[in-house]
Amino acid sequence: MPALVTVSACPTSTDAPQTPPPSPETLAYSFTLPAGPASARIARAATRVVLQTHGLADMTDVVVQVMSELVSCACRFTPGNEVYVSLRYRDGDVRVIVYDGHARHCHPRLAAACDARRRAALRVLGCVVRACAGEWGFGEAREPGGGTRMWVVVPWRGARMYAGDGLRGGS
Repeated sequence: MPALVTVSACPTSTDAPQTPPPSPETLAYSFTLPAGPASARIARAATRVVLQTHGLADMTDVVVQVMSELVSCACRFTPGNEVYVSLRYRDGDVRVIVYDGHARHCHPRLAAACDARRRAALRVLGCVVRACAGEWGFGEAREPGGGTRMWVVVPWRGARMYAGDGLRGGS
């Protein structure tokens, strides 16, 4: 009986490129959550695991707080829809972006009132980010479908100072 030979144009797992091990430089995650009550808890748990896996345990407390505040706010402004989350490490900073489906208002007074509500909902986030010497903001989403984009940049050094590591003489 002749031997069977299998031919395939699909690569096998041994042909696949090797992915680098988790490190801060490889931290790049995006996911979508329902805009519901459990989403902030899910986002916190995912963020904690991702940061610790990528060697950024010293940033965990700050970034988990930031993620929780952004997702909670997004869910309040987008009930019944989805929110999109992006978590990245670039140039020594963790960048968190959350998109919600709440479109910007055309009427200037409605837009100002809505912005004031969003700023009030993010008051704790603003305090945490300032304490870390980071940046934050929100505005119209640039992606198709509109909505609102909220973002935070947490510097690694600022997160360590916030957590108290910089006060104990850590490097």
